[in-house]
Amino acid sequence: MQLRFIDEHNDRGHLLWAEEPVGLALRGETQQAALSKLPAELTAYRRWLGLPPVPAVGVVTQEAASPLNIHDADSDILLPSEHRPLTAEEYEARKALALRSAEDFLTLYRSIPDKTHTTLPQRETFYGDVPLTAEEMYRHTKNVNAYYFGEIGVEVGNEPDILICRRAGFAALERQPRYLHNAVFHGSYDEDWTLRKVLRRFVWHDRIHGRAMWRMACALCGSRRVADPYRFA
Repeated sequence: MQLRFIDEHNDRGHLLWAEEPVGLALRGETQQAALSKLPAELTAYRRWLGLPPVPAVGVVTQEAASPLNIHDADSDILLPSEHRPLTAEEYEARKALALRSAEDFLTLYRSIPDKTHTTLPQRETFYGDVPLTAEEMYRHTKNVNAYYFGEIGVEVGNEPDILICRRAGFAALERQPRYLHNAVFHGSYDEDWTLRKVLRRFVWHDRIHGRAMWRMACALCGSRRVADPYRFA
């Protein structure tokens, strides 16, 4: 299997986005360091979906210099493939993945016995202090709902939980005419968005914070007491 990547980078790091599968990304200090993570990352992604591991090679097909904090997973790139309209079948499959991810994130969070303590040191990043406890990580991840949907002209909130508010966002989106046309929106912070990008970012954002939450909770509470719906173990 050959996977095509777009490298969003600067002198502090590289963030490689796969065109497929949706939401798969690799990060490293150099392009080669990021690519070296492909076998483990792809295997973990496929294990989450109940698929067997496959050998794969990553090929960088495009590079985009960025002034953002790439080393902290800041990103604003719109992939070339994210300009295309969606078919109904594509949309339903990607929507199902984003909802599955939200449900798994909620399952993980609810399983953690101690949601208000942490094993992690305090650290500041581009969006403020890094969320350290399970409660902070959950709130941070849930609360991108209004932001992501808002960037493509869909008004929705962040309550009552990550799954319900995400479902509400898709329901509101589907009431808009021609949403499958995948129009480009020039949103906040000079960043361009499309529906395809929103679908990618949800899955990616859930998984990076889900992994951080799972690892922290296992260290804090013991792995036997923490659910692993993403199958990180």
